[in-house]
Amino acid sequence: MSGATVWLTGLPSAGKTTIARTLAGRLRGEGHRVEVLDGDEIREFLSAGLGFSREDRHTNVQRIGFVARLLASHGVTVLVPVIAPYEKSRAAVRELHRAHGTGYLEVHVATPVEVCSVRDVKGLYARQAAGELTGLTGVDDPYEAPAAPDLRIAAHEQGVEESAGALYALLGERGLI
Repeated sequence: MSGATVWLTGLPSAGKTTIARTLAGRLRGEGHRVEVLDGDEIREFLSAGLGFSREDRHTNVQRIGFVARLLASHGVTVLVPVIAPYEKSRAAVRELHRAHGTGYLEVHVATPVEVCSVRDVKGLYARQAAGELTGLTGVDDPYEAPAAPDLRIAAHEQGVEESAGALYALLGERGLI
């Protein structure tokens, strides 16, 4: 069984983790080996001590990319719902996978900031608006949306099941499940 990394990038509260967990449940139900590398969990355990500067964000993405590639090379489908705001960081992860012959898909969960700020799952947008938080990706820190992702999901225009289904279909089309 071949593994692959599926990187879901998008703004905070775009729906990345919800889509990843929904897809993971479907894949596990079919007997696939699946891991979800959630950005918040990784920050707590693998990247503790890193801040949110451009350099620290790049380091965080590279660490996650390395772990994802390692798992994928052992037959695991690795779903990575991590913002990864910079194109250069995402390109380096894609190249790491390519260099090792490991499957990789980039998925842009393209939910507009106006929708994300209403969802505000973690209260980040409210804290930023209140002046309690700076450096919020997509608001006062840049987010470089992928120019040509393998899949772009308009999660604000379709439900979670439909979004996860589109990603599932792409995995099948690419021979990654």
